[in-house]
Amino acid sequence: MQIEQLPFDEIDNLHQVSSVEVGQHLYWQIGNFQVHAQVLITSWVVVAILVALPAVTTGNLQSIPTGTQNFIEYVLEFIRDLTRTQMGEEEYRPWVPFIGTMFLFIFVSNWSGALLPWRVIQLPHGELAAPTNDINTTVALALLTSVAYFYAGLHKRGFSYFGKYIQPTPILLPINILEDFTKPLSLSFRLFGNILADELVVAVLVSLVPLIVPVPMMPLGSFTSAIQALISATLAAAYIGESMEGHH
Repeated sequence: MQIEQLPFDEIDNLHQVSSVEVGQHLYWQIGNFQVHAQVLITSWVVVAILVALPAVTTGNLQSIPTGTQNFIEYVLEFIRDLTRTQMGEEEYRPWVPFIGTMFLFIFVSNWSGALLPWRVIQLPHGELAAPTNDINTTVALALLTSVAYFYAGLHKRGFSYFGKYIQPTPILLPINILEDFTKPLSLSFRLFGNILADELVVAVLVSLVPLIVPVPMMPLGSFTSAIQALISATLAAAYIGESMEGHH
């Protein structure tokens, strides 16, 4: 039996195929790493909005909330209720900041893609879009959730947390381990796929019928974006709450 070695030309062709990208991207060189500049720019804008909004609206707090203070308190109460529902009354309080940050970042990111005219800003390569339109952002959020629910389980239950992998029977050990890999995959691809599909649909409709059809699609896209933020935050809270339970 003879084993043929691939020529260097074929190996180089395989390397070129593995580096194929969809669309164009603007890269920044930071040390030895290349980063997607357009994702960083839009992410910084989202973070700036999230930092500025509470700073402006809570500058003069009143005992009886009105106006923007009332809106901020309503958002906080909504996030607390969401976290309490998934984690229970005893465990939810330390996790309100994490779930709230994730929900608000995804929500504002999605809405920025649906409402802000990013494409008016011209870049040397690529174009600006919602941060959640990039798979790297959604994977990072999913990995943060994975780290959070591992930490929550170990902090709450110690090394007995790993006993869940052999419950209700050790036969299910491979499936239970596989579940921890499918959770971040599900979180990342669900958010990325829905946001990307929504923006592609709007882009196609704008190119076909520029004035009539895209206008009703924008409120629908905003609604879908809000639903995706709610689903992502709810699943993150549910996974963390599940890891702190006494059973799997």
